[in-house]
Amino acid sequence: MRLDSTGRAVHNAILLSIPDNEYNLLQRHLEHIEFPQHHILQEAGAKIEFAYFLNGGMASLVVLTSDGRSVEVAIVGKDGIVGTPLSVGLELGPQRAVMQIPGIGLRVKSSVLMDVLNSTPELQVKWNRYVLIQALQVAQIAACNRLHEIEQRLARWLLMCQDRVESETIFVTHEFMAQMLGTGRPSVSLAAGILQRSGLIENMRGSVKILNRPGLENAACECYFAMQHFTNGLRQP
Repeated sequence: MRLDSTGRAVHNAILLSIPDNEYNLLQRHLEHIEFPQHHILQEAGAKIEFAYFLNGGMASLVVLTSDGRSVEVAIVGKDGIVGTPLSVGLELGPQRAVMQIPGIGLRVKSSVLMDVLNSTPELQVKWNRYVLIQALQVAQIAACNRLHEIEQRLARWLLMCQDRVESETIFVTHEFMAQMLGTGRPSVSLAAGILQRSGLIENMRGSVKILNRPGLENAACECYFAMQHFTNGLRQP
């Protein structure tokens, strides 16, 4: 078990994977934060003030268009970091990062983290691997949104969410899922209804409960498994 400076347990995979000497350099700079749903961690085009290591919950990286529409291009849970452009010295974020599922985490000032990186080579390696994982997500989700049916995409998205929050119940509305998937709410409600009638999920007010994980995997497109395969390979020592 690893603790933050307030004595709370750390669950972020990257922070748990680095050596003690590197974590000790970073620990005193980490600030415990609680994130409500829809809380914006960083805004598109704005300076990145903090990097965030989630201990729970899930954030979406969202691309916004001038007409007010939005689509999710990647998600971050306790497996990763919000603020990846900092790894190569970039201080502006290309997407909005918003808490999709409420949770807790740790934040560190971007200037401090960039200084600490010079003395933490293992953290640099883990972070660079995560940047590759996130780039895969962006590319695969773009292909998925263009090529696959909404029921497959919704199944893939729910599986990705469950992997990060480790819960059968995902607290999101159909309207919010529609925004993340870049489609209309009626399409998401229709797809969710198909998955429910198949006994894979249960649609509840403000949440979705996964009833049959293997069945949902069968309903998902190949994109979910492509991302899992690549991610698992990169996480090997």
